[in-house]
Amino acid sequence: MKFKKLMALALAGTLALAISGCGGSASTSSTDSTEATTEESTDTAAEDTGDTEAADDEAEEVEVTEEVTEPTGDSYTVGVVQLVQHPALDAATEGFETALSDELGDNVEVDVQNAAGDSAQCATIANTFVSSGVDLIMGNATAALQAAQAATADIPVVGTSITDYATALSIDDWSGTTGMNVTGYSDLAPLDQQADMVAEWFPADTYPNVGILYCTAEPNSKYQSEVITGYLEDEGYTVTEYTFADSNDVSSVAETACQDSDVIYIPTDNTAASCTGIIREIALPAKTPIIAGEEGIMEGCGVATLSISYYDMGYQAGLMAADILENGTDPATTEIGYAKDLTKKYNPQICEELGIEPIAGYEAMEVSEEEE
Repeated sequence: MKFKKLMALALAGTLALAISGCGGSASTSSTDSTEATTEESTDTAAEDTGDTEAADDEAEEVEVTEEVTEPTGDSYTVGVVQLVQHPALDAATEGFETALSDELGDNVEVDVQNAAGDSAQCATIANTFVSSGVDLIMGNATAALQAAQAATADIPVVGTSITDYATALSIDDWSGTTGMNVTGYSDLAPLDQQADMVAEWFPADTYPNVGILYCTAEPNSKYQSEVITGYLEDEGYTVTEYTFADSNDVSSVAETACQDSDVIYIPTDNTAASCTGIIREIALPAKTPIIAGEEGIMEGCGVATLSISYYDMGYQAGLMAADILENGTDPATTEIGYAKDLTKKYNPQICEELGIEPIAGYEAMEVSEEEE
């Protein structure tokens, strides 16, 4: 019996140890499982955080990229062919550039080239612009416009300081538009009013002989001469043309004109405008007064003019060019513009030197300090 009790106790102890060992293993396994679960959760959280940060970084990169590639507008290159340098054409070019800058800001680059009065050089400049692929050409004066139009039928051409586009472009059935890649602004002041101005200052009964002085190389000057001749003859004048081929002939032709004429009329002629100093030195000693077709010529050698603003005209041409560039407006169907504001002006210095009393209703030309 005692032996059986001992065996029973021993078996019970063995079972207790076994149960204790099983409990310990379960506890350890549970801890390991918990730690593994915790680590897995931490790793997952870390991965989620990393993914979120990566997504944020990617979003920031997208935002930066969008800022860099934001469109700033098209950019344009405009070539200007200016026939010669004198105050009227310079003012027209200045107005044209200002208008482009006002409308297009930094998105336009303007290349101004001066042909120094040479029609052949106008053609060279225009062809160079075409070869370089400019977006638009501005022709300042008739020869410059003709060169630009001859150089391209595709690139838009805007003219300024052009008296009559039909004459300049040899268009017979004029309708107000050119029907080609050309449009622009005219510098024509009404020729009937200019004839009236000649009569107002120098009546036909006292100054019966009018000489018209201009360059034969400028078709628009011939056009003006033909038109105003009719108006002057209606006023009772005898009219004679005195023409020169280029600046080399100005002196001799002007001398003859001053000897044979009581008063001279000079239309908007670029060669004459660039030679006003020569004409003045001949006309003043001869006591021959000059009525001018534009203010620049009057400033140099004339008594009076019916003036337009070449700066304003150039500015309007610049607005026209900007519209063509930005909106694709067709120059072929864009009507030629004309100056609306005309001002009667006189040159006080020349009036004083010739002993002429200024007429009421005319504005005195501003005289610079250097001229004084």
